Amino acid sequence: MGARGDGRGDGRGERVRAAGLEDHAAIARIERAAGEMFRGTAMDPIADDEPPAPRDLERFVARGGAWLVEVAGTARAYLLVEELDDAAHVEQVSVDPEVAGRRIGARLLDVAADWALARGLARLTLTTFVEIPWNAPHYRRLGFVDLPPHRHGPQLGVRLREEAAHGLDRWPRTTMMRPVGTLSASRTDRGR
Repeated sequence: MGARGDGRGDGRGERVRAAGLEDHAAIARIERAAGEMFRGTAMDPIADDEPPAPRDLERFVARGGAWLVEVAGTARAYLLVEELDDAAHVEQVSVDPEVAGRRIGARLLDVAADWALARGLARLTLTTFVEIPWNAPHYRRLGFVDLPPHRHGPQLGVRLREEAAHGLDRWPRTTMMRPVGTLSASRTDRGR
């Protein structure tokens, strides 16, 4: 998969490409499928969260911060990223559980890092749940570290308040960051 989201394949039937407004239904389907992973956990209500609305997707598409991964021609993962403060903030990265374990999410984070570099941004940020294995523990394995509150910029602070108003603070959450120069395992696996 081309790290820059150039539409090239990777030899495994996976292709990353820029997402458009016409991809809203696919993004909604991916988000609902990914949300089902929360079903049966203490965070069961997350499974019923609504996917991004078309107007929300439009904001990311307009700024060049929306990508899809197609596997065998079907959209199976997506990434939304935008500039907040001095970072590329990963608003959402979701992978259909049917293709989990293929490092698709890690490669999408590399796409976000390339997007950040192109804009002169030195780091990625994201917010995530602390106790779910495919959230904070997974991001730590990909080089992310916890970002203490005193290092949150004003725009990130607004985003955290929006998330709390949505009820996401019912469960332990953290803000994380990774320098864009940090390679994920997907980049070190290239060429093998």
